[in-house]
Amino acid sequence: MIIIALYAVIALVALGILVLFFKFFGLWFRALLSGAPVGMGRLVGMWLRHVNASVIVDARIMLTKAGIKVDSDMLETHFLSRGNVQKVSLALVAANKADIPLPFQRAAAIDLAGRDVLEAVKTSVNPKVIDCPDTSKGKMTIDAVAKDGIQLQVKARVTVRANIERLVGGATEETIIARVGEGIVTTIGSSESYKSVLENPDTISKRVLEKGLDAGTAFEILSIDIADIDVGANVGAKLQADQAEADKRRFQAEAEKRRAAAQAQEQEMIAKVQENRAKVVLAEAEIPLAIAEAFRTGKLGVMDYYRMTNIQADTQMRKSIGGEETGKK
Repeated sequence: MIIIALYAVIALVALGILVLFFKFFGLWFRALLSGAPVGMGRLVGMWLRHVNASVIVDARIMLTKAGIKVDSDMLETHFLSRGNVQKVSLALVAANKADIPLPFQRAAAIDLAGRDVLEAVKTSVNPKVIDCPDTSKGKMTIDAVAKDGIQLQVKARVTVRANIERLVGGATEETIIARVGEGIVTTIGSSESYKSVLENPDTISKRVLEKGLDAGTAFEILSIDIADIDVGANVGAKLQADQAEADKRRFQAEAEKRRAAAQAQEQEMIAKVQENRAKVVLAEAEIPLAIAEAFRTGKLGVMDYYRMTNIQADTQMRKSIGGEETGKK
């Protein structure tokens, strides 16, 4: 029974080896014929480590045919790091054919950083044109105002080339667009007249290029071309009109304030007049009392009283006559 069990175990092991051999024989034989041999044991190890052996073998064959020596351990490590082994391999081949120095470690770092390393190599070989501003964000032109108050609407095209050495940690296209837009606005804003900008639009490109806008980015700016420039609104005149309207409203508010203060003062004076009249009436009401008191004390006689009333009547008559004569005149 022991011998039978031993034979059974040997048969199972042999069957397993045979299954694994036929499972990986195609990859092993293809790699061997391509001049990039991969041992059967390594293929089995990839299977145990949950590594797609077909991807690793194909990448190794492609790199070997291109004359690039990359160890399969490095490819496996990049695969286990959730990297795109196929794209990195294609980027290495493209860089090698274009005579661009790109080691595997840098290509893997660029890929793991979330950048498209193959697209970066293509952009390094064939420069890319970026529209400024980015029309996909809804803005069609860069608007700037010269010193004379005239608005200019500009469209620019920036030709860039990827800088492989600065892809990791370098700023993206959005930074290039923002910096170029800022440079255009600054250049137009420092111009004395919009006419000088229309006459020499190339001055915008020259001044913007002099600022070194590609510093710290993943690109190298080759040229900045002004694709279109149009005259917009007269912002200066509009601002002056708005300021005049604001001053008008302010002066009207101040005049209304003064008018309200004058009306309040007038009402206050009327109240004071009424108050003084009331005091006069009170004072006149005391006159008969004073006369009666003068009669009682003997300080005023009847004839004195008659003479006083005659004088008052004569005075009132003279006033009425003088008033009538004035009215006739």
